[in-house]
Amino acid sequence: MPSRRGVAPAKIPSLKKALLEKTREVEALRRIAASISSNLDLEEVLKETVGLVVEMTKADACLVYLLHEAEQELVLRASKNPHPRLIGRIRLELGEGITGWAAKEKRTVAISKNADNDPRFAFFHNLPEDRYQAFLSVPFTSKGEVTGVINIQHKKPHYHSQNEIALLTTIGYQVGSAIENARLYQEMKKKALQIDTLSRVSHTITSNRYLEEILNLIVTMTAGMMNSKICSIMILDKKKEELKIVATQSLSEEYRLKANVKVGESVSGRAVKERRPITVLDVRCDPTYVFPDLAKKEELCSLLSIPMMVKNRAIGVINSYTSTVHRFSQEEIDILQAVANQAAVAIENTALLEQTSAMQEALDARKGIERAKGILMRGGRISEAEAFRLIQRKSMNNRKSMREVAEAIILASEIEQE
Repeated sequence: MPSRRGVAPAKIPSLKKALLEKTREVEALRRIAASISSNLDLEEVLKETVGLVVEMTKADACLVYLLHEAEQELVLRASKNPHPRLIGRIRLELGEGITGWAAKEKRTVAISKNADNDPRFAFFHNLPEDRYQAFLSVPFTSKGEVTGVINIQHKKPHYHSQNEIALLTTIGYQVGSAIENARLYQEMKKKALQIDTLSRVSHTITSNRYLEEILNLIVTMTAGMMNSKICSIMILDKKKEELKIVATQSLSEEYRLKANVKVGESVSGRAVKERRPITVLDVRCDPTYVFPDLAKKEELCSLLSIPMMVKNRAIGVINSYTSTVHRFSQEEIDILQAVANQAAVAIENTALLEQTSAMQEALDARKGIERAKGILMRGGRISEAEAFRLIQRKSMNNRKSMREVAEAIILASEIEQE
């Protein structure tokens, strides 16, 4: 018999359970919304999200993949329980595996058991996780475009209720907004760092510091801007047609002392010869890279090598290495080219100053020798040619420069006149 309030007593426990579930769902959404609104650090938001999802769904695993727009790949960016060391290393093409299919089709995939029997399933040999029976993959979007996928997995068969799917879908919408906000924030930080670095580099090359100090400051600032594992500057020796490391922020003595590179050889040598930026996805596997063992030892992976140009002439390169696979964007290439150009100015200015100083020294030496010849010609009544040979002979016998001999002759003459 129905109760006076119109609800059968037998239904009250199930209604209480449903109410409790809804309350927990609302609380989870509130906590995620609070995290998103108070935190622009995407990694922290994702970490808290996967923790809450596992807590709410009682899943054995939760993974979040984000879409790398430039590469059109899904990259594992957060996980709960399985193998955090693989975050950033697992990549899927759109359409690859259940996750890639969900992203490409913008559709949810719910499999209650035997997920690995699904024809879309992709098994990763470097992801040594237990086989999961149940698999729920929900794409999340921002402004109508897919930005990633969130997966939950159960080791045992599990029926995904509509409430569970709806909860994950709602979380997906929130995470999609968080990703957009975080990306905008990171982009602003990156732009600010780039502008600041270029300003500091410009100020450095106009300072009174020595060239070695200037170049070391440039690689240090550039490494921070580019998030480089190693950043280095190599200068071209025109006579030997070789590139030699003159500055790096790396503490590795083995890297600092690595062999010079011939023009046209390896990546840096090709960048100079072809006078264009060259990128390598993984130097450890590139057949043209001549230091693969060193790269493995130093954990170097992707490389961007930019020629330093002066009036269409390459005078060296600036190299930026990453520790993980990275596809350099055109923006990164452009900003490193700007740094390379400024470094080239510093090197060229120093070369011009050295050349001017050498010319001035040569001129001063010539004036001194001419004056010394005049003194000898007057004192010994000898010809100009004889005076020159006398200075030359004194220079050879005493192992001193002709300028030093001339200065000694002038000094002796001035003493005699006093």
